[in-house]
Amino acid sequence: MLWVALHFHVPPLGALESLAAWACQFTPRVSLEPPQALLAEVQGSLRYLGGPEGFLARLRAGLAELGCDASLAAAATPRAALWLAKGRGEALEDLPLGVASADPLLKSLGLRTIGELLELPRDGLAKRCGQRLLDDLDRARGVLPEPREFFLPPASFDATLELPGAVEHAEGVLFASRRLFIQLSGLLAARQAGVRGFHLILQLNKSSIEIQINFASPTRDTQRFTRLLQEKLSSVALRQPVEAIRLQAADFEPLHERSAGLFGDARADDEDWAQLLERLQARLGAGAIHGLATQPDHRPEFAWRSVEPGEWDPREFAQPGPRPIWLFDPPRKIASQDFHLLAGPERIECGWWDGDEAKRDYFIGRAANASLVWLYRQDDGWFVHGIFA
Repeated sequence: MLWVALHFHVPPLGALESLAAWACQFTPRVSLEPPQALLAEVQGSLRYLGGPEGFLARLRAGLAELGCDASLAAAATPRAALWLAKGRGEALEDLPLGVASADPLLKSLGLRTIGELLELPRDGLAKRCGQRLLDDLDRARGVLPEPREFFLPPASFDATLELPGAVEHAEGVLFASRRLFIQLSGLLAARQAGVRGFHLILQLNKSSIEIQINFASPTRDTQRFTRLLQEKLSSVALRQPVEAIRLQAADFEPLHERSAGLFGDARADDEDWAQLLERLQARLGAGAIHGLATQPDHRPEFAWRSVEPGEWDPREFAQPGPRPIWLFDPPRKIASQDFHLLAGPERIECGWWDGDEAKRDYFIGRAANASLVWLYRQDDGWFVHGIFA
């Protein structure tokens, strides 16, 4: 086995579990070592992660994006990895004695390294310092096993980032939020899931601003998170400086990696459209963008309905006759000498149940400008209801 330890130089206040959830994207075998360390057993993931050096490079890059200052070390046992990370050394015997024990008796004996400690008689060391120290030394060297309880990634995300200084501009909020996005993305990758939205709370001095971000399809892409938040922040006025940011996300949906097609990728094209829609919604408002679907009604003005993007109704309704794509609302009056009839009539008589009853005979005609029109006659004359493309 290969254990990797992360020893944070400053204890991450309330964030050790969030960092463990982020680390679960690399391996499901992550263990907490409060107050300021994590352990990950990565032997089974090394081939996917690019070997030990490739994995450590990815880990360092991720920690840099999170703004975390941590020492990393790898060893065959979890105890040895922890001590190597804490002591920033390469060999267990060369580590300072303080990584294993803070007993002042050992310092009074003039001992400086773990190697010097290992040279002492075990019986005498057990009498003076207790059996626990000997057991830790044996676990570090692999003589005794060290069972670890592994962290289970949560089914939702809720994390708060205290800002080092008050932020007065949207750009600063966007930069700080990215750290939370990286944690959320890591958790989602660990659970092979995505989200259709998240809730961001900007905590001001005496109030807060709540921002809801929705996606047209499940995602865990941090760039997509950032891009949509940027659209949303463009319309947000910060009345006071932002002191902290809280990110909440739930209702995870399964989201597995997929391979692209050799001759184009229709699913990728659909995803591009979905991202365009969500950006337009973020900029113009949710009510400004909608899809269209048919519904069973012979009256052309009622034969469609608006739907949410992605909510396409698979049921189809076939109209009994030809219908124009362009309808006038309201229909336009036309003089009888301005057209001649080509086909018809088609009787439409319905709507008595909703108070908007229609009794009309529709015709297809050729207007004076040579366009094909869809028209009907009432007592007060002829009306054009639509134009055929």
